[in-house]
Amino acid sequence: MLASAALATTLAMASVTGVPAHADGPEQIPNGTFDTTTDPWWHTDNLSFSLSGGRLCADVPGGTVNPWDAIIGVNDIPLVKDETYGFSFFASADPGKVARAYVQLPVDPYTQYVSAAPELSVSGDTYSYTFTSPVDLANGQVVFQLGGSATPWRFCVDDVSLKGGVPPEVYTPDTGPRVRVNQVAYLPKGPKNATLVTDATAALPWQLKNSSGTTVAHGVTTPRGVDASSGQNVHSIDFSSYTRGGTGFTLTADGETSRPFDIKGDSYRDLELDALKFYYTQRSGIAIDDALRPGYGRPAGHVGVAPNQGDTSVPCQPGVCDYSLDVSGGWYDAGDHGKYVVNGGIAVAQLMSEFERTKNAATAKPIGSLAIPESGDAVPDILNEARWEQEFLLKMQRPDGMVHHKIHDQNWTGLPLLPNLDPQKRELHPVSTAATLNLAATAAQAARIFAPYDAAFAAKNLAAAKKAWAAARANPGLLASPSDGNGGGTYDDADVSDEFYWAAAELYITTGEAQYRDFVLASPHHTADLWSPSGAFDWGHVAALGRIDLATVPNDLPGRAAVRTSVLDGADRYLAIVNDHPYGLPFNPGDYFWGSNSAILNNMVVLGAGYDLTGNVKYRDAVLQGIDYLLGRNALNQSYVTGYGEVASKNEHSRWYAHSLDTSLPNPPHGTLAGGANSGLQDPVAQAKLTGCKPQFCYIDDIGSYSTNEEAINWNSALSWVSGFIAGQGDGTVQAPAACKVTYTVHGSWPQGFTTQVTLKNTGTKKIDDWSLKWSFLGGQKIDHGWSAVLSQQAATVTAANDAWNKTINPGQSVTFGFNGTSAPGANPSPDLFLLNGAACA
Repeated sequence: MLASAALATTLAMASVTGVPAHADGPEQIPNGTFDTTTDPWWHTDNLSFSLSGGRLCADVPGGTVNPWDAIIGVNDIPLVKDETYGFSFFASADPGKVARAYVQLPVDPYTQYVSAAPELSVSGDTYSYTFTSPVDLANGQVVFQLGGSATPWRFCVDDVSLKGGVPPEVYTPDTGPRVRVNQVAYLPKGPKNATLVTDATAALPWQLKNSSGTTVAHGVTTPRGVDASSGQNVHSIDFSSYTRGGTGFTLTADGETSRPFDIKGDSYRDLELDALKFYYTQRSGIAIDDALRPGYGRPAGHVGVAPNQGDTSVPCQPGVCDYSLDVSGGWYDAGDHGKYVVNGGIAVAQLMSEFERTKNAATAKPIGSLAIPESGDAVPDILNEARWEQEFLLKMQRPDGMVHHKIHDQNWTGLPLLPNLDPQKRELHPVSTAATLNLAATAAQAARIFAPYDAAFAAKNLAAAKKAWAAARANPGLLASPSDGNGGGTYDDADVSDEFYWAAAELYITTGEAQYRDFVLASPHHTADLWSPSGAFDWGHVAALGRIDLATVPNDLPGRAAVRTSVLDGADRYLAIVNDHPYGLPFNPGDYFWGSNSAILNNMVVLGAGYDLTGNVKYRDAVLQGIDYLLGRNALNQSYVTGYGEVASKNEHSRWYAHSLDTSLPNPPHGTLAGGANSGLQDPVAQAKLTGCKPQFCYIDDIGSYSTNEEAINWNSALSWVSGFIAGQGDGTVQAPAACKVTYTVHGSWPQGFTTQVTLKNTGTKKIDDWSLKWSFLGGQKIDHGWSAVLSQQAATVTAANDAWNKTINPGQSVTFGFNGTSAPGANPSPDLFLLNGAACA
């Protein structure tokens, strides 16, 4: 994501395919054959080398921590801009080890033009790479980084060569069979669509086969012509009529058979949980328990234990402030060690919205355990995880209410690097209006959501939100600098009017106060068209977050019906794109951009909100089509979610999920979303491999391609929201609404309480027996005592069941009951959703 756009130590590794044995250009490496001397090669002080059998060999000491703690290198290697080079060497290790070989800038920031991590064996092997130099450089450097081993070992190298004149390598992705499907699962009663890549212009037959190879459905394709996003001639295949569940299905057309897939619904509950479990291993300031995440355990990062300088007392950048803050905790933003308020803001807001949806949407279901240290307490795990980040955001606030924009290393670090091994100085960056408003919004949201579980934490958040709002109003133009990108992303934003709107919306929903209501109604974002084909919202464009919450979370905003209509207008916009797109996704910006997968998911959030507001299945089905793209129905025929699908991303850009660079480290955990296709190609790997790509092809599963393949907290938050939405649809059967009408009237309120009367009417043609009516309060309101019904409450959710006298409601008749409640700080609107025996009242 943007956090890595300025990455000076980016990997620029080309492939490990062979370099021509005799490249045309002159040899650039002095004495790469070590026939009689080691000169002019050098080494760090903690090792020595000598010639052995015509090779340069070194005994590498054990007990080093970082790869760069032991280095062998040679300097003054000239590079010519746009020249393609072949870099090769023979190397061995006894015992076998992973080494690192770089062609790089010899001074800070040590930009790497080749970055390789070969697994060396005792017998040795030759390793070859190609790369195109992005710079003219007279003093390049070749180094072998050998540190990081607990035990000593012996390294030998020979025949080191660097020659120009090598033909640029043509990268051709392996896209597998031409039938592209969702490689994970389709819902039995949901839409089932696939894409066939073919030269044919006329319809072709297709067959759906079960795991035994038996044809269970068949039909003909629908030609769609050339898809601009992929450059492919494609046909659509609709096999929605097949509704039986099972595993191991395949689809055959035009002589090609798809990768296997399931037809079932429970895969999406697993995906939601995995997408949320991602956050635990992103935590800063806590040791990751290997018992909870086997293979991902690690010491706590940035707690001040050497070599960390820690986040418990972080100073500002020079000249920014004269104090230090404890900003420990929170989530690492992406594949680096930075923590950014504006990106943390949208991520934690989406997690809280995912939970809040379980109170206000008919198909939302409880989320379940995430296997985190807090599991088993009285708070839902998704909120415990969100709290880890929200507490960090609160720590970034100054006493005057303004919030620091970000905290990260003084300089960029290389890959791989576990958080606990990061030796860099940490710095607070200036406060910004955008960061302050992000806190105002998320803290206002947290105030109502956490109220039933921790009133003190809710009150702390509400106070912080109001203070942040006042500070932002007093300082509306403190913008993050677009040049503040050393060691971390800039996250600059020249227009924060949308952040003001989002914050005001959340504060109004939580408090009901007139000042926030009036700001919302006066904001141009309240009636603006927010529904861009390229994406409804992201960290820098957050007005839609406020609009959607105003539409879906109970509140008394004047003209709220128009707000809901506007969200449906957005859903209709994305629905039309889905229906028109040959690959069936709600995204059609022309060129793709950084984090395109999150933009696709956020457009699906709008479609999901449309379904929640109306129950119209066309919006739900558009979400189900959209997820197909992310799970394999795309030009590259691969899933973008680690661990999901036969061919899936696994080398996302990260300093600690870095298995491709260090085999002792893991790949990203299952449920990690890759950034996705990006026509901008802002990293050297993408530039070397993908130049000239059609938008859908502008992606490579390479740890060095941070512009196409990074992971990020705000991308997984969108994935978890959408997968949770799909999980709530079960097998895809649409539940009919209940034949009932509820009138909920607050007859009076006072500082400590309120009294409410509820009338439940049977609007159907059949009697209702043994009724149970469920709704949720906005925040921390509680039932005190009631009458004419049996009332119970769990957190914010209330259940009213019939008593012995009103068990049956005949058609056209009503029952009335009431209760006195205990007030909580903030607004107390009437609920939007009432569930009668599990079905929403029509």
